[in-house]
Amino acid sequence: MTNLNNTMHKTIEIDGLDIFYREAGNPDAPTILLLHGFPTSSHMFRNLIPALADEFHLIAPDYPGFGASSMPKVDEFEYSFDKLAEIVAKFTIKLDLSRYFLYLMDYGAPVGYRLAAKYPEKVLGLIVQNGNAYEEGLRDFWQPIKAYWQNKTAENAQVLADNLLTLTATKWQYINGVRNSEAIAPDNWFHDQYLLDRPGNQEIQLELFYSYGTNPPLYPQWQEYFRSFQPPTLIVWGKGDYIFPEEGAHPYKQDLNNLEFHILDTGHFALEEDLDLIANYIRHFARSNSSQ
Repeated sequence: MTNLNNTMHKTIEIDGLDIFYREAGNPDAPTILLLHGFPTSSHMFRNLIPALADEFHLIAPDYPGFGASSMPKVDEFEYSFDKLAEIVAKFTIKLDLSRYFLYLMDYGAPVGYRLAAKYPEKVLGLIVQNGNAYEEGLRDFWQPIKAYWQNKTAENAQVLADNLLTLTATKWQYINGVRNSEAIAPDNWFHDQYLLDRPGNQEIQLELFYSYGTNPPLYPQWQEYFRSFQPPTLIVWGKGDYIFPEEGAHPYKQDLNNLEFHILDTGHFALEEDLDLIANYIRHFARSNSSQ
């Protein structure tokens, strides 16, 4: 007999693509939909899922082009945040996820906020970990990416590839801003880089860097969603994150009334250093907001 607390590794077909996902917990329990960031995949939730599976139903999909999901070439699939959100929306419908908490991290924020704004009645609450919805959160790191939004040239693309798609850059994402780099397993950057180095994946990531420019114009719409629907929100934000700095966390206070707010002394991938702390925050938050 299957132990529901054990993580299962599954695949489902969406629009002709194989979408890989991790799942654990009783499907009758409150669901937490975990949406990963760049340059990782559902792998970033590999430890959080079993930490909460005794009480919650956890599902973490890989977007197309990431992890173990299908990776069509850029001329075969539209790599945009609109499209990723569409795939995730169809994923939730196909798995009959009618109500869920959304865990939003990095790329998971623009994917998840599109979902929340379109289906607000399905969202039990938001768990935001270094996921941006305000202009204040786009600081120095974003300057070369903003240049690419303005001028999509091979030269600007090469700058991004050289600075963001190498093993050195991937390792930096994991260890920059952490308390103790020795606490971060190198498996993380080796795993992510192996997938980034697949033929055709660099082109995919560059398309998504460009598509990220479609997100800031939607910030007012997402902020209006916050104000109108007041989803219960838990913020657990690594303050050492150079990509999404702490400045991006505080504006949530302007729009959300039911907000639990924690700034953590760690970096971009906060789960790597503060798993137990974050899991406990999520457990208490989700318990308090599951009966809506």
